[in-house]
Amino acid sequence: MDIIDGKYVRLSKGAYDRKKVYGSDPLEMAKRFEQAGLKRLHVVDLDGAREGRLVNRATLEKIAGGTGLEIDFGGGLRSDDDINNAFACGVRQITAGSIAIHKPEKVQSWLQKYGAEKIILGADVRNMKIAVHGWQEQTAIELLPFLKNYFSAGLRTVICTDIERDGMLRGPSLDLYAKIRQTLPALMIIASGGVGSLEDVIRLEEAGIDAVIIGKALYEHTISLKDLERFLC
Repeated sequence: MDIIDGKYVRLSKGAYDRKKVYGSDPLEMAKRFEQAGLKRLHVVDLDGAREGRLVNRATLEKIAGGTGLEIDFGGGLRSDDDINNAFACGVRQITAGSIAIHKPEKVQSWLQKYGAEKIILGADVRNMKIAVHGWQEQTAIELLPFLKNYFSAGLRTVICTDIERDGMLRGPSLDLYAKIRQTLPALMIIASGGVGSLEDVIRLEEAGIDAVIIGKALYEHTISLKDLERFLC
């Protein structure tokens, strides 16, 4: 669930000028997910990702306080205050994205303080290179060495988004995830971007990918909540 101005939205290929608003009450949508049997919710503060600070705290508090969902949260977390505020809102895990590039020592300190089960690495990529700041800035940092360094530092979970597929509903980047799995077999991979059908979810499961984030496909009804019952555990 991507949040801008307190509303839940989706972008296409990470472009803020290609935003589609799906609703003004993220809590209502989150409750629908919970009632369908889902246990986890991925929340991104897109305003925060662009501004480099926690912006939509009130919305996050409503979702966490109004549901029993296990929330992982990212977008603009750059400081100890930001991460402490996120945990105070009731999130289970935070996703470290841009800060993992610019201040790796800070993310490593979070790993030591909170433990690897609380910190997810956000790796958003174009052509196997990392993009940051809400996908607005492309870096020259190669994905696989980046993941290796953090795995060596103790991190065990990554959300990896193929930006060119995100919001397009044309299928996930199976080749990308296969390369990660081959390089780091013990890393937990959460696939993100491009999922548009139940068949996409099945293909990811068959490829041994640990988890998948589904957003636009639910809002556009190309996947139903009932379709996902077989994957709930």
